[in-house]
Amino acid sequence: MMGHVAEIVSATDLPVSADLENGFGDRPETVAETIRLAAATGLAGGSIEDSTQRPDHPIYELELAVERIRAAAEVVRALPFAFTLTARAENYLVGRPDLKDTIKRLQAYQEAGADVLYAPGLTSKQDIISVVSSVDRPVNVVMGLQGIQLSLTELSEIGVKRISVGSALSRAALGAFLRAAREMRERGTFNFADEAVSYKEISAMFKA
Repeated sequence: MMGHVAEIVSATDLPVSADLENGFGDRPETVAETIRLAAATGLAGGSIEDSTQRPDHPIYELELAVERIRAAAEVVRALPFAFTLTARAENYLVGRPDLKDTIKRLQAYQEAGADVLYAPGLTSKQDIISVVSSVDRPVNVVMGLQGIQLSLTELSEIGVKRISVGSALSRAALGAFLRAAREMRERGTFNFADEAVSYKEISAMFKA
């Protein structure tokens, strides 16, 4: 993971933030070490989620989840450069659409030192408004999932400060590929090429 992150950081002058999953371990000390390693690659930020990645018990108990964010925040505050720590509440992604608990967790992560708060998978505009109005840190919202679709303007108007799209771009690209394959197989036509990017444009992007 850190090898991949280092390659991305070295390929751009833009700040890079990485999805550090659950810190690659349960213990707060492991999360702290993950943040240290991530910062050493030159990352400008990273997220830590409260998912255990275990189907039988998918979310860490609140006390441990908070300790994990606090451990990460202590490392961040000791760094000689700015590093944005994002704390994620994963309830909605693991089948626990509990808005009250999600807000409680985000508020606790805020107090533990998170710079940005994130609850991926919120299912309505009102839920997003409730989260934004319940915390004092910038809130990240993911777009590109099935369900609620709000524009940049709409999200800005309700106070969202950061927007991510996760895997949506790669899934959109794969979707275009599959639609083209089905068109050829089922219709014997090649109209998909009308929307294909030109070699000239691709070459220009790689030369930039």
